[in-house]
Amino acid sequence: MKKLINDPADVVEEALLGIEAAHGDRVRIDHDNRVIFRRDAPISGKVGLVSGGGSGHEPLHGGFVGPGMLDAACTGAVFTSPVPDQMVAATTGVDGGAGVLHIVKNYTGDVMNFEMAAELVAAETGIEVAAVVTNDDVAVQDSLYTAGRRGVGATVLLEKIAGAAAEEGRPLAAVADIARKVNAQSRSMGVALTSCTVPAAGKPTFELGENEMELGIGIHGEPGRKRVPLEPARQVATMLVEPILADLPFGPDEPVLAFVNGMGGTPLIELYVMYHEVAQLLEKAGITIARSLVGNYITSLEMAGCSVTLLKVDDELVRLWDAPVNTPGLRWGA
Repeated sequence: MKKLINDPADVVEEALLGIEAAHGDRVRIDHDNRVIFRRDAPISGKVGLVSGGGSGHEPLHGGFVGPGMLDAACTGAVFTSPVPDQMVAATTGVDGGAGVLHIVKNYTGDVMNFEMAAELVAAETGIEVAAVVTNDDVAVQDSLYTAGRRGVGATVLLEKIAGAAAEEGRPLAAVADIARKVNAQSRSMGVALTSCTVPAAGKPTFELGENEMELGIGIHGEPGRKRVPLEPARQVATMLVEPILADLPFGPDEPVLAFVNGMGGTPLIELYVMYHEVAQLLEKAGITIARSLVGNYITSLEMAGCSVTLLKVDDELVRLWDAPVNTPGLRWGA
């Protein structure tokens, strides 16, 4: 195992120190609870947005803390959910009097711990908490980590759009509604060309042959739909896009936000090759791309591969997507 680390047991804590050193103008870090806060949180009268999950998926979630997106992110151990105490600290730390929205990927530990934290906060403080669970992955219905579909690429899009809605001063119910709309209108599918290595494990999570790929992989290395021979980008794009279009039909008068996401180990040049193929497939299907996003935004350590997420958008969603954002991992218009 070759990694730029010191001790595997210290990776998360030392990464938080690095985030603090690099982005202290936008975030502050509660090291006792391993929570990344927006530097100016809490903001009076604004709905607070809290998300989180296991480390190893950077820039998700901590890289999306800042104006226009999240107010706080809870950082778990690698591929391990944060605990309720972290979520309680994050929730109480961002409450500006308008309530707090929890954005939760559909993984059993995340869902259970966020639910427990919301109950504790309600009982101890009376802060109003709503939750939205992302479950956009069409690859499998259940997996090693979930009951139901996994939350993947749509989480990034939802955090951005809900963050913009919160910045406008919308009430908690309205911010939650827009978040649920984004989740309902998003579908994703991913592929892995290699495994990843969890630092504490010191060996690949799974084995793939030199000429194999795993179709429908999860972001923790969970098995996908099937293991198939390695194909050129054109065929891989078809394998990802066709199940998405079959699961949630996209019509010619329903523009989309097209998101090609890297899993951490695939260079940007290859992601653009994939985006070109995805765009051609959508054009043939008569689907208009209103907005795009290409890059590493929800990763699986150094796994090679990518995912495709399509979100049906309307004028409101496009406007919220275009709104200013100023986070370590996503920034424009600010």
